Amino acid sequence: MMTVLKMFFSILVFVLSLAACTSNGSYAPVSDRYNPSERPPPYYVVSAGDTLFSIAWRYGFNVKGLATANNLAAPYTIYPGQALMLQESTRAIVSGAKPATKSKKTPSKSTSSMPNRASNKPAVAVQAPVTKSPIKSSSLVLDSGAGWIWPVKGPLVRSFVATGQAHKGIDIKGKMGEPVRASRAGVVVYSGSGLVGYGNLLILKHSERYLSAYGHNRRLLVKEGDSVKAGAVIAELGDSGTDSPKVHFEVRVDGKPVDPLKLLPRR
Repeated sequence: MMTVLKMFFSILVFVLSLAACTSNGSYAPVSDRYNPSERPPPYYVVSAGDTLFSIAWRYGFNVKGLATANNLAAPYTIYPGQALMLQESTRAIVSGAKPATKSKKTPSKSTSSMPNRASNKPAVAVQAPVTKSPIKSSSLVLDSGAGWIWPVKGPLVRSFVATGQAHKGIDIKGKMGEPVRASRAGVVVYSGSGLVGYGNLLILKHSERYLSAYGHNRRLLVKEGDSVKAGAVIAELGDSGTDSPKVHFEVRVDGKPVDPLKLLPRR
């Protein structure tokens, strides 16, 4: 009986201590829900809002290699319900090649969700590609100093992590609603909130090799297909998908994450 009473009082003290913490305004810190590139399944079924660029970003692929593996020619139009092989290829695209399916549905342009798990096979058989060896980010030649600018002026609060799946970009602190600027001239190839952990996200294409991304925005001010100049305001800084106002900034070269600090000017 005494043992039961001791357990009861211990639980009561614990509950009261939790209540005291809450009343004092003390809460457990909220961590960023960042989700780097996922391990790719064999196939991905396109959902409304996907672009080939967002799919490549999500799984860490080079866009051109992913397009080639699926016989997709520029501008890489894809459709909801279309099955894509998640591979990269170096073979030449067959002249006049069609997308992997012949669906005439409206092309996907906005946010994306998880793939349709009900479909495990592509709608049309695709020739098996010759896959290429992965390119290590440490071996990439970067064009540092060639027109890159900081997207916001705030202090760096989180650095790039080269190994594992930890943090494939940098976080820059800012004020809610302040302008987020394009780090370099380019074309918007994704605008939405379908990639887990990035919140409201923009992806810009700067060349066949270079992409950059801007996450956690409060509001996106440009749409897919828009051309922007370096320094153009593309979003309002926010805290979507995170615990404080900041910009999550990433750069990918040939599909691989690189440290943005190697490209941005020193300050």
